[in-house]
Amino acid sequence: MSEFHDNYPSYEHMAHHSEEEGKVTRKKLWRVFWYMLAITIFELIIGSLAPGNGWSGTLWLKLLFIGLTILKAGFIVMSFMHLGHEVKFFKMVVLIPYIVFMSYGIFIILDEGVYSAEEINRTKVDPILIQQQEKLKASHGHHEAAPAEQGAGHKKEAHH
Repeated sequence: MSEFHDNYPSYEHMAHHSEEEGKVTRKKLWRVFWYMLAITIFELIIGSLAPGNGWSGTLWLKLLFIGLTILKAGFIVMSFMHLGHEVKFFKMVVLIPYIVFMSYGIFIILDEGVYSAEEINRTKVDPILIQQQEKLKASHGHHEAAPAEQGAGHKKEAHH
């Protein structure tokens, strides 16, 4: 089988690295790939076991997945985006806004992502919506009212 050639310079030539430096770089990138693959497989195994073991929706499971995702993001940022080689100040300039944004996102997911429709109806409903629903139920219960009375009621509601 012949080797593929596209007349594109090799990594070592483009980056002005020796063959040995290129091997070290490739070895590092493959190591990061295998770490990320192992974490992803672990996530898939835990995710597939969760429903059968009653783990779905538990706080520890959410925190585990969030932590593993942040770990993978760290591998990407430090290795593929080369942030691991930067000075501390630049790392902080890049990472602090990301950490603040992700913390807010995690808070929203954990705080707001737990409501079911029944729970919302029971605990989080606007009082005005409750009044409107009660009026609607009451009006459906009085079908024997004359059409003129129903029209008058709708006109009064429209002026509020």
